[in-house]
Amino acid sequence: MPLDLSPGLPRPFLDVAASALGRPWRERCGDPGQQALAATMTQGYGLPDLLARVLVGRGVRPTEAEAYLNPRLRDLMPDPAILVDMEAAVDRLARAVRAREAVAIFGDYDVDGASSAALLASYLRALDVPVRIHIPDRITEGYGPNVGAVTALREEGAGLLVCVDCGTAGHEPLAAAATLGLDVIVLDHHGAPEELPTTRALVNPNRLDDLSGLGHLCAAGVVFMTLVALARRLRGEGAFAARNEPRLTDFLDLVALATVADVVPLVGLNRAFVVQGLAVMRGRGRPGLAALLDAAGLAEPPEAWHLGFLLGPRINAGGRIGDSGLGARLLTTADAAEARRIAEELDRLNRERQAIEALAVAEAEAEMDGRLARDPERPVLVAASPEWHPGIVGLIAARLKERFGRPAFAFAVKPDGSAVGSGRSVAGADLGGAVRAAVEAGLALKGGGHAMAAGVTLAPGAIAAFEDGLTRDLADPVGRARAADALLIDGTVSAGGATAELVRLIQRAGPFGQGAPEPVLALPRHRLADAGVVGNGHVRARLVSGDGQAIGGIAFRVAQGPLGAALLGGIGRSFHVAGTLSCDRWRGAERAQIRICDLAACG
Repeated sequence: MPLDLSPGLPRPFLDVAASALGRPWRERCGDPGQQALAATMTQGYGLPDLLARVLVGRGVRPTEAEAYLNPRLRDLMPDPAILVDMEAAVDRLARAVRAREAVAIFGDYDVDGASSAALLASYLRALDVPVRIHIPDRITEGYGPNVGAVTALREEGAGLLVCVDCGTAGHEPLAAAATLGLDVIVLDHHGAPEELPTTRALVNPNRLDDLSGLGHLCAAGVVFMTLVALARRLRGEGAFAARNEPRLTDFLDLVALATVADVVPLVGLNRAFVVQGLAVMRGRGRPGLAALLDAAGLAEPPEAWHLGFLLGPRINAGGRIGDSGLGARLLTTADAAEARRIAEELDRLNRERQAIEALAVAEAEAEMDGRLARDPERPVLVAASPEWHPGIVGLIAARLKERFGRPAFAFAVKPDGSAVGSGRSVAGADLGGAVRAAVEAGLALKGGGHAMAAGVTLAPGAIAAFEDGLTRDLADPVGRARAADALLIDGTVSAGGATAELVRLIQRAGPFGQGAPEPVLALPRHRLADAGVVGNGHVRARLVSGDGQAIGGIAFRVAQGPLGAALLGGIGRSFHVAGTLSCDRWRGAERAQIRICDLAACG
């Protein structure tokens, strides 16, 4: 394909106009202004050139570099009172603490919900407050508070109900709670409708009247800020004069886990949560997380990506296809033997989930291949089946989004024809907003979420109309996002230069995740010496530079796609290879390897 030299566009990086995945490559820090800022960081602040370019490519200015590389809670934590309703929430929680009142915590069945519930419960129990956690069953109860569960919690003696990671749109069940005499606090982060349910306090940085600028927090981040405010109130009342005050920093492992697993932007306060939370987690002081790290086979100190790819899926497995309360119980137990038992059960459920998911994803991908062959510009993909477990539809949607580069929804169709679905989006297309618009237009019974992920419930026969509505709302933003899609490269390295020391240098700019993408490096003109399929559709490769130095590489879940075909069919040829570097540790030795995300034939 000829180079894309359209006016206003920079020359493609390494002249790659169309890679194996059909994308142009661009230099992330290619603007002259960005390059000048990187030079300032290097010359004026003594940072290595690659690290400076990585920082500038993520919007960091020279004067901000030190704070970005060393994020600290005491520097980044705002006064919790800037969140709307925070004072009212603290008033009611402090009253519950003083009276040792029974508190019911209602959480979501994902990692953020389990972590949020465990965080709040652990703190209150440390103050001798009786706490009952309820995580709803995905199949029988669905998302968010429901009248049956609220009634049962009241009958068990709860005087205060705290909904975490849910409740912002729970009008009917929260009205029922009030009728039953339950006070309700909501600590959430999901997109909020104009009309909010009646509660004692609804703390959510994404409610329309909240101007805190903290909309990037996950629910566990909101809960942690609430506990900071509560501790301050209790301290002022002298509650810790005769007893030890719980150390809030000991709970940051839960906040870090939720922040990474819920894929919220790793910017500002969230960066400090993850950096300091990982430090707590490496101390292995929480029996549940220590047991889960062992069950996942992780012998090395956990990094941010381990939370999203190893721990998160195992905790989620309980809510997807097993007991939804397992995650919260794992994160709150102090019994090491009980922690091992739950962790082993979650690991087993995760393997079962992987097998179920693989069959469903293959079916969904085959269906979408056919649809896109007929309509290549289709902006949104919607797949549905009565055979799919409702607990895996979000995973199916994520795989479709990854494979086809556009928003995707997957639905489990019930026997009565109604459907429960989950969607994943691409940057620039607000899926949660589109779902809320569908609810307001009567195209969906209920639903919500945030820009990158959403859930929805449809009436029988409503899938086609829902898909039409999504297509209308998202066609323009998806078109713009796909037109601007390019692989952004942070720099180049050779096989010989890709060392463990270089990996550690890059990791200084971490943690990486949503909003702070992991640096992508290119290996120019490396010969593909070997490639083969390993594991569950992964492709392992060996790359050799012109001077004979070699580096190992792996591309995850690509064996059946164009990247896998290019690798498996390209042995002996030379390519420009793009990916992220990591350290492979084996028998005490460290060596760099590349996680391949794209490649292009050399011109």
